[in-house]
Amino acid sequence: MMKYKKAMENLSFSILGDSYSTYKGWIPEEYECWYSDEGNDKFNNVSSVEDTWWSLLAKESKMTLLINNSYSGSTICNTGYLGVDYTDRSFITRMKKDFGDNKTCSTQSDIIFIFGGTNDSWADAPIGTLKYSNWLEKDFKEVLPSFCYMVNYLKINNPNARVINIVNTDLKDEITKGMESASKYYSIENLVLSDVDKENGHPNKNGMIQIKDQVLKRLILSQ
Repeated sequence: MMKYKKAMENLSFSILGDSYSTYKGWIPEEYECWYSDEGNDKFNNVSSVEDTWWSLLAKESKMTLLINNSYSGSTICNTGYLGVDYTDRSFITRMKKDFGDNKTCSTQSDIIFIFGGTNDSWADAPIGTLKYSNWLEKDFKEVLPSFCYMVNYLKINNPNARVINIVNTDLKDEITKGMESASKYYSIENLVLSDVDKENGHPNKNGMIQIKDQVLKRLILSQ
């Protein structure tokens, strides 16, 4: 196993995520954050950045975190809670800042982790159907066509990056299956998590370790 970890040492990774990947001071200042040194208004025992799945991953694999583009409460599509327009925070809007037309970082990541869909599921955003081209503005209000658009965009603008979609536990079945199908179509990796301990819907310390372990296992097995 050590030789596989050695091969990862000089790699960089980035995250396009939601609250599960936030930590105050490690995401853009204007983005909503769930985890912080001060904790949050709901009980959860993650109180150090070192407890996060991505910090644990960086420490164990020796990879470097390049960009953490994560926004608490964000949806992949432009429809948020109570049908509110989330265009300002959606994955398909934010991805352009760091991974596309408006990228702020000149260095491209070796690995891009997508970790979303939780809020789309919780918010009862319209799911829609898989659509692989000719997207219309109305498609971006729905989860599955937006997911397809996102993956297509990331691949075009980051041709040398390894894109890995992380699927949370307990999502709506249509979203989980749709992500799996779209990932196969676009030839990206799709990691469906299992057995993640949570408090108030968010990974606690043990849950973060469980996520890290499953991500690291995927990285090692595919070396």
